[in-house]
Amino acid sequence: MLEKTRQGYKEYPNPFKVLVLATFIDRLGFFLMFPFFALYMTAHFNVGMIEVGILFSIFSAGNIIGGTIGGALADKYGRRTILLIGLIGSGVSSILMGLVDDLNIFYILAAFMGLIGNFGGPARQAMVADLLPQEKQAKGFGILRVAVNLSATIGPILGGFIASQSYLFLFIADAVSSLITGVIVFFVIPETKPEKKEGEVEESVVKTVIGYKEVLKDWRYMLFLSVSAITVIVYMQMNATLSVFLRDVHGFPTEYFGFLLSMNAVMVVVFQLWITGKLSKYSPMKVMAIGTLFYMVGFSLYGFVSEPYLFFIAMAFITIGEMIEMPIGQTATASFAPEDKRGRYMAVFGFHWAIPNLFGVLLAGLVMEYIGPNWVWYFAGILSLFATVGFWLLHGITKARFSKEKELPDEKV
Repeated sequence: MLEKTRQGYKEYPNPFKVLVLATFIDRLGFFLMFPFFALYMTAHFNVGMIEVGILFSIFSAGNIIGGTIGGALADKYGRRTILLIGLIGSGVSSILMGLVDDLNIFYILAAFMGLIGNFGGPARQAMVADLLPQEKQAKGFGILRVAVNLSATIGPILGGFIASQSYLFLFIADAVSSLITGVIVFFVIPETKPEKKEGEVEESVVKTVIGYKEVLKDWRYMLFLSVSAITVIVYMQMNATLSVFLRDVHGFPTEYFGFLLSMNAVMVVVFQLWITGKLSKYSPMKVMAIGTLFYMVGFSLYGFVSEPYLFFIAMAFITIGEMIEMPIGQTATASFAPEDKRGRYMAVFGFHWAIPNLFGVLLAGLVMEYIGPNWVWYFAGILSLFATVGFWLLHGITKARFSKEKELPDEKV
């Protein structure tokens, strides 16, 4: 299976391959640090999950603003420049966060990191759509996910051991990976923004930002993102709440949690492209409904089981759902987006991750504190069921849209 994946990878253009490599390096630093954020905060600042939830809310607010600006600027000035700004800003703020001992300053730095660090997110995803023809985009996003999850295979294991010695080195490693990625982007990756057609007027910065209203008027796309956001509320608990829950409720060691996340990543590396290839020909909404059913089983299990081997089985269900759902969601966004608005469509796609982070982790902290830790996972199962029904209903609303390779902009409102 891996050999088949390697042979298929040769068919893709070199700039895309370099983008995949750069993404791997950047995400390696991220996965060294991010899964241990909640553990770091609760130990370093002696706080609970409510304060961790506040951090995620602040970080996500910065993500929303940064993604809004970055997506518009990626359409105006190009993908490469905006991606570089995001990488450099992320690296600098990561080091600063590792050095501070004041929680309020930590919050301020998190806001800055969310703002500037997400500048490049929409640009990176728009690059995939720019570089690949429509028929290869689903597998292209799948390849990018394999790169991310290869990082996630290595990162949490190394991060678990590093965190047991010094959390500061996690922040430093994340910064170094961002800066190395910036060097690769600067020297190797070309600009991919589509050329303006002859006679087409260049948009001003203000008009580019105002262009978001065209995205918001695309009601089918917004309905799709609303249902998908429910799954995000559930999925984010894996990297934010689960580590603290397993440590405090079941005494699950930090190092073992790294192995749990790495198992998730290994499964994606081995099976993602095969699953994407098998499912990309089917209705996107039906596929996402099936993936969300696996979320429902996997996340719910954590509320009922206490044996460590069952934690890994629950993670396997979650990972299957993730492999089914996530690349299809990105491909659906690329299909919704007109060529000249890809950056903004991808930015709004990013919002459906960032907005739930404004309150999702905080709500989980409140549930753990005042209702009971297991109820986080019961609610996760209920929300997954709602999202499954929502995706299934969306099939009827969007099937005509996905049956066409391209629609005129005025048909998207």
